[in-house]
Amino acid sequence: MKYVIMADGDMKRWNMTYGIPKHMVKVGDETLLERLVRQVNAVQPDSQIMITSHDSRYEVAGATRYEPKNNRMEIDRFTWELIEDDTCFLYGDTYYTDEAIRTICATKTDELHFVGTEESIVALIAHRAELLRCHIQRVKDAFLAGKCQDCRGWQVYQSYTNQPFDHLLIEEHFTKIPNETCGFNEWQDYENFLKRRNTTHGRF
Repeated sequence: MKYVIMADGDMKRWNMTYGIPKHMVKVGDETLLERLVRQVNAVQPDSQIMITSHDSRYEVAGATRYEPKNNRMEIDRFTWELIEDDTCFLYGDTYYTDEAIRTICATKTDELHFVGTEESIVALIAHRAELLRCHIQRVKDAFLAGKCQDCRGWQVYQSYTNQPFDHLLIEEHFTKIPNETCGFNEWQDYENFLKRRNTTHGRF
């Protein structure tokens, strides 16, 4: 399995809080990226891990940094040229518990499978590369034609499960892992995470 950690977003909502990109905030003694690379390597030691970013500070031992050729739309975070059979996309601005990573790495699919919560997708596993490319292109075409308002992971899920873009129903091809991840879109997300982690004595 190849793991692609997506970390090339524009971070408009984060706005360089604390003077660093959100992917470099610390959880204990590790940045988010360092932690995620370590976790994947612990479960899948022979895997290939790539971090997509144009920021040279995102070099992490155990992974290879890759600069995407195209990153104009949010859906482009699923770096087109890195989509191959048996590729798992992870989010570089998300905290994963060890159990979450074990669940993701153990997930098997014949086509596409999504992992996340009611609010967010935290992993997309593609066994068939051409199928993922097909649905990404379908979403982009629909977005550019004004047929859907967003152009990201949820729309890929809707396209794959033959749902209309104006209605989301989370059922098949999706594994829910509530309370096992936390995304950092804004600085408040990170501060709330730290408070929660303190109250659980680091168990989360």
